[in-house]
Order: sequence, then C-alpha cells, then structure tokens
Amino acid sequence: MRLALQMAEKATGQTGINPVVGCVVVKDGRIVGIGTHLQRGGPHAEVHALQMAGDEAAGATAYVTLEPCSHFGRTPPCADRLVAEKVGRVVVACTDPNPQVAGKGIEKLRSHGIRVDVGVLEAEARAQNEMFNKYIVTRLPFVTLKSATTLDGKIASKTGDSKWISGEASRASVHMLRHRHQAIMVGVDTVIADDPLLTARMDAPALQPVRLVVDSRLRIPLDARVVKDRESAKTIVLTTNQASIEQIMRLNALGVEVIKCGDGPRVDLRKAMAIVGEREIGSILLEGGGTLNGAMLEAGLVDKIVLFLAPKIVGGTDAPGAFAMAGFERMADAIALDRVTVERIGDDCCITGYPRTERREPGCLPES
Repeated sequence: MRLALQMAEKATGQTGINPVVGCVVVKDGRIVGIGTHLQRGGPHAEVHALQMAGDEAAGATAYVTLEPCSHFGRTPPCADRLVAEKVGRVVVACTDPNPQVAGKGIEKLRSHGIRVDVGVLEAEARAQNEMFNKYIVTRLPFVTLKSATTLDGKIASKTGDSKWISGEASRASVHMLRHRHQAIMVGVDTVIADDPLLTARMDAPALQPVRLVVDSRLRIPLDARVVKDRESAKTIVLTTNQASIEQIMRLNALGVEVIKCGDGPRVDLRKAMAIVGEREIGSILLEGGGTLNGAMLEAGLVDKIVLFLAPKIVGGTDAPGAFAMAGFERMADAIALDRVTVERIGDDCCITGYPRTERREPGCLPES
C-alpha cells in the first residue's frame, strides 16, 4: 500500500478535479502489476495495474489507495474490471467520499465473493486527496494560502520591494505548489505592483494552473503579463456587476475571461468560489497580498496555510504584512492552526497548518 501511495503521489497536479490513485497487484508474494491514474478521462490506476498483471491478476491481491469506482463516468467502473479479472482480494486504503461511490464499490466487490479489507494507511491516503475530498462533497475549491514573510511579518519593504524575501529553494517549492493546484489566485494590486506571470516553472513539462485575478474595478493593466500571455495558461478576472462593459470587452478581445461575482462594489468572495467550483476548478493556490489574504481568511474560505518564514527583518511601519484585516481584540479569538508541521527549506522555515473555522466574518474583498 505504501508503494501504491508513492505511485499516486507522482501524479499530483495532473488529474484535475479527479483524485490521485495508485494500485499495486500482488500474486504469490510478487508484484505483478502497478498503476497510477495519470490524467482525467484516462484509465484509472486499477486498469493500468491489471493490464500489466495480465493473466496473473486471477486470484491476486490488489492494493488500491482509494475505493474502486462503481459507476460509469468518463471511464467504466473499476470494480467491474476487478471482478472480470477474477481478483481474489482487494485492500483499500480509504473509502471514496464521492456520493456516486461512497461504499458502493466495496459492496459490489464483496457481492461477487471478493474479500475486501479497508483502512490500511487510511490517514495517509485521505491526506493525499484532501483537495478532491473537499471538492467532491461541497463543489467548492480547496484553497491553500501561500505567503512568504520576513521574521517581522512583512511581505515587502516600505517601498514595496519584495524580491526576494524567501530563498531559491523556497521559490522552487512554490512552483511545485503551483503545479499541484488547478488555479493560482491573486488580487489586482499584486498584478499592478509585481506584474507576475503566475505559472509553474518546472524542470519537466507540466499542466499550468488557471490564473485568477480578483479585481473589483477592473484596474488590471491591459499590458500585464497575465493578460498578454495567452499560451501558458488561461486568465480569469473576478469582478462585480458594476464593472465597465467597455473594459470587459477589451479584456475579452485579449482572450481574458471576466466573471461577475456580486453586485459590488466589492467582489463577493464566497460567490466567486462557488462560480469557480462550477467551472470544475477544485483547488486554488492563493498568493494574494494582505488585503485578499485577510478577506479570504476571515470569510472562512482558506483550507490550508503554507507560510515561508525568511530569516530577515525589514521593519517599516508602512511595510505591508501578510494579513490585512480588522484583527481581534483578544488573543483567545485569534485564528489558530491545527495539524501544524514545520520544515526547513534552505535558510527558510516553512510552516504548514489548517485554520480552525469556528468564527468567520463577511465574505467580500475590502475596497483597496
């Protein structure tokens, strides 16, 4: 099962809204087939592994990281294929939260006399598909907030200079994070200040995330790189019903899609997330400035935080911080993180955790 998890991990960022899944087929103590779900619409992990196993699949044990599907989607049910190949036993790491599956795959296998064991390395398997697990149940994207700050919590100097806060190793790690998500989201102020390209720059070819820009008043420059660059990735601007029709037409003519999210004057972030989910974008890497970060966090729309802490102190009363929001009067009311991990990356410290969701405020982006 650990090998199956390792196989699945290698496909992270390649499967769109589908889960990553690995499968290993074992017969008489020998591995006779391995497989990974490589891309949405393509064969599932079980199919690849069974094809490799061939005739030796009969009576074998299949270890799979996610419950085999039992419904017809873009591909036939994997449970049916396991039955047809006369597999003797299936070991499942975790059940599939997809309402179309949710135990039905296991039930089908058992109804055909196949022994099924569930729960081997379950926690690891669920964590591996945390983005899929949220999206398939809520149809809302899983949002990872990423930021890089100095020791005193600044994301830029008082002059706006931010290159570079984190080290080279951390920046390489960020490109991997971008690849693992279906979209990157920033505010228009970030586009104006930094003119980022917002792509995943990898050593090997990779799927590029969609670029989402939150822009209540359509201030995005028409010569911004996220506007001019049509080849790397699609750009979507999230705005309001008060946006200028003329500016929308200009952006459309340049290949940029504009989506209205609320009556304004500010983008309704909750509505924006619902609309993005309807577009089958199941995961977002939020790389915003303090205003967007704070608004998303207060609205309860952030599922995970990845903070790169650089060993630098820049100072400056007016230097921007990672979270610009009203704040709390008592430390007891602060947004705390659960399941915190700490990792050293180069000279930086990477802190990862999951915000608790007991209290949340309105879901609109403050006017900038």
